[in-house]
Amino acid sequence: MSLEAVLSRISEIRSQIDTLQSGGTRASSSAAAAAASSSAFDATMAATGGAATGSGVTAGGAAGTPSAAPATSVDAGKGTVATGSGKTGDDVVADAKKYLGVPYVFGGTTTAGMDCSGLVQTVFKDLGVTMPRVVPDQAKMGVAVPSLAQAQPGDLIIPKGEGHVVIYVGDGKVLHAPRPGKDVRIVDNWYKDSDIATIRRIVPSAQEAAATKAASTVGVGGSGTDLQTAALMSLMQSGSAA
Repeated sequence: MSLEAVLSRISEIRSQIDTLQSGGTRASSSAAAAAASSSAFDATMAATGGAATGSGVTAGGAAGTPSAAPATSVDAGKGTVATGSGKTGDDVVADAKKYLGVPYVFGGTTTAGMDCSGLVQTVFKDLGVTMPRVVPDQAKMGVAVPSLAQAQPGDLIIPKGEGHVVIYVGDGKVLHAPRPGKDVRIVDNWYKDSDIATIRRIVPSAQEAAATKAASTVGVGGSGTDLQTAALMSLMQSGSAA
């Protein structure tokens, strides 16, 4: 969705709010404002490439955008993003980088040595998010991202066969614990969409977190101008307004 389309949608929402506030009760106006806030959030997320709520993506990464429905705790759930820790994908990448140079040890989860899924579990544990231990279980957590084109820093990429897991760090690079004799490192991503079983988003991306924060600043009785400002600020923070 282009910036012009987003602004057009926000203008429509503003008109709806003005109409309802002038002719309806306070209760109905509040409900309309809340609904409009949600619509502005979804429009902004579509423009930034983030997640629109209620998209119903399947575990295998079907077409669409990942759902950003909040988890009820910091545990990484199935079909929902864990928001309880307040961490984002950028935090995942930053924490994972602490383990660069740690040797690969099958079954390991410490700085003395770790394997690919041990690295993933340890990183999320550092951030206060509970994750399963092995790749097939990790592949069921969070929400599916449709393709590499929509992947954001902090997403997990699991190839077909679910024998490995890597952390996407952005700019076409991944961080992982490769195999015995190697250490945790950042390399160019060698997977193609056809190689991938699923891409999982465990915590919100930085873009999604920024959009949610902007939307939350709009109160139930917020004006159309507030909605437009929040949406534009989110676009600027994500770089999409450049």
